[in-house]
Amino acid sequence: MTGAREQLAADLLQAVRRHEIVPVVQPQIAVATGAVVGVEFLSRWRHPELGQVPPAVFIPLAEMSDAIHQLGRLMIRACCRFGASWQKRGTDLDVAVNVAPSQLATTSFYDALRDEIEESGVDPRRLTLEVTEATEIDDPATVAARLDALRELGIVISIDDFGTGHSSAGRAVELHATELKLDRRLVEAEGGDRVVEAAIVFAHERGMRTVGEGVETPEQLTRLRALGCDRAQGYFIAEPVSEDDFERWIAQRLSSPSKSGAAGAAVDSPSPPTSI
Repeated sequence: MTGAREQLAADLLQAVRRHEIVPVVQPQIAVATGAVVGVEFLSRWRHPELGQVPPAVFIPLAEMSDAIHQLGRLMIRACCRFGASWQKRGTDLDVAVNVAPSQLATTSFYDALRDEIEESGVDPRRLTLEVTEATEIDDPATVAARLDALRELGIVISIDDFGTGHSSAGRAVELHATELKLDRRLVEAEGGDRVVEAAIVFAHERGMRTVGEGVETPEQLTRLRALGCDRAQGYFIAEPVSEDDFERWIAQRLSSPSKSGAAGAAVDSPSPPTSI
């Protein structure tokens, strides 16, 4: 690890406490209708000296230290409270958050998750845990049993970045997943229809929901629709934004006569009014 990365790793341990890590949300739509059906919670680091630190830089650093547990608790709390606030308005909106294998290996993660669900009042059936593909899971059987208990509450267990790294069909089966999230490289690949279709068929045969991530063009969204993908997210639909900007974006969609649906409708405008 270089000196700069070592300094970032040290700073990261204090970043959560100093409120430098902020949650943002990226909308997710039903491919068939265009209705907004959920959001994924993502984290952004506003370093006091370096400015915005890309997630591709600080997330791997967090996963190599205890910072991932602090960051994870922050994001779960934000996700549950956001979901509960929309639930109280009578709006069905799913909320998703990433979890690393190192989090799943600790019993404290499951205790903290249950505490946040109880304190926020969010309906567990509206919550999705996206298992990231950064590292292997040392004891899949134990983790699967713990995740099974969460699934019994209604929580969706998603395999993130499916088609790359450790996120294989085997991991989906081992963890008894209920959703597959197709990696952006599958979604954007020219001539990759057969691979994407095979992944969607694999998922649907096992009762799993499918999500295509990294959608950046109307052609990619059309392709996912033709192949039977259930949900999609990406910059063509909307960039990650603050919770306040998401509120304004939804209000703008609902105010348009051409838009309808669970929390919005067909994709006419690819981006929220203010993005991060």
